Amino acid sequence: MRQGRNNWTEKYQEFAVTRAGHLYRSACLLTGGDTHLAEDLVQETLGRIYLRWGRISRADNPAAYAQTVLTRVFLAHRRRHSSRRERATDVLPEVPEPRTGGDAPLRLTLLEALGQLPPKDRAVVVLRYWEDRSVEETATALNTSSAAVRTRCVRALARLRVLLGDSLAEYAGR
Repeated sequence: MRQGRNNWTEKYQEFAVTRAGHLYRSACLLTGGDTHLAEDLVQETLGRIYLRWGRISRADNPAAYAQTVLTRVFLAHRRRHSSRRERATDVLPEVPEPRTGGDAPLRLTLLEALGQLPPKDRAVVVLRYWEDRSVEETATALNTSSAAVRTRCVRALARLRVLLGDSLAEYAGR
């Protein structure tokens, strides 16, 4: 019995180590760049997966299941904390010097635009275009219909075009 439990724990730890970075990047996109909240969401996601690891480890795609859990944890967090949320301001703190050779300004522009989308629209964009999921897979992850995913996708992309406007034109020549 003890040998089986150790093996189970080792397999979970291996899964968590290999998926944590990807989950964190997805969480950063979902939260609009809030790295602290992203870490909390990943921690909660991994905790929920650990509790059900025996069943999840036998699934066809535990990684997709983890992404679904992450998305649902994010949406639940947004519902719980929508009224107590910090308010945005036009005054930004000092920004650290950009690293050389990167596309940090582009990433920051995109994160800022994502952060202005409603949570469910942001989740659809992240799942469809960052995670490269189909409409049906996204609908399953968000527990909604395929038509709702398509509608949210069109609305979110239109909103991103308005938000980004010409700000991405300077990066197009790279």
